[in-house]
Amino acid sequence: MSKAETGAGRGLATCHLCYKLAPVDLHRCPRCGTTLHLRKNDSIQRTLALLFTACLLYIPANMYPVMYTDQLGTETASTILGGVVLLINLDSIPVAAVIFMFSVMVPSGKLMAIFYLVWTAERHSRLNPRQRSIMYRITEFVGKWSMVDVFVVSILVTLVHLNGLLVIRPGIAALCFAGVVIVTMLAAESFDPRLIWDNMEDTNNDG
Repeated sequence: MSKAETGAGRGLATCHLCYKLAPVDLHRCPRCGTTLHLRKNDSIQRTLALLFTACLLYIPANMYPVMYTDQLGTETASTILGGVVLLINLDSIPVAAVIFMFSVMVPSGKLMAIFYLVWTAERHSRLNPRQRSIMYRITEFVGKWSMVDVFVVSILVTLVHLNGLLVIRPGIAALCFAGVVIVTMLAAESFDPRLIWDNMEDTNNDG
């Protein structure tokens, strides 16, 4: 059975713009002229820095009010979880489910998944690289839909304003949460998934 080998082991790099495979010695892609990098520079360090930033933003996003509800002159501040409970009490269960999924489950899952990928890449783990690559693609895909929560809150604010009896205004936590979404998307983009497969080549060389 032949041993698997990565392109890096053969001195080949993939252009990050047009995805052409070319010898890294050329320094520039022969098709589009973009600078070739064997791997993203300081990928692990930049990804970790962005992940810790996202974690710091996630604290005020959950502690401070994400929205203010003004019902017949009485204003109530609600955190993310408090807002979910409030929407359930208002029989807006589908909206509450969307906010809970994209405000709690998805951000937490993304942060844990990227931390796990960085940790295994840094430790040169021999865990199944194909499964970890699938995890990375799922994390990257889900990240593009994370702004659904902010979008739903914005639509909700507009619709409730039209009603007049109940007014909902976004709070500072909504801004922090948007920051979490953006920073985690940048973290996923900063992580170089090719590092996962480099470990496989190290294993083959050791054998």
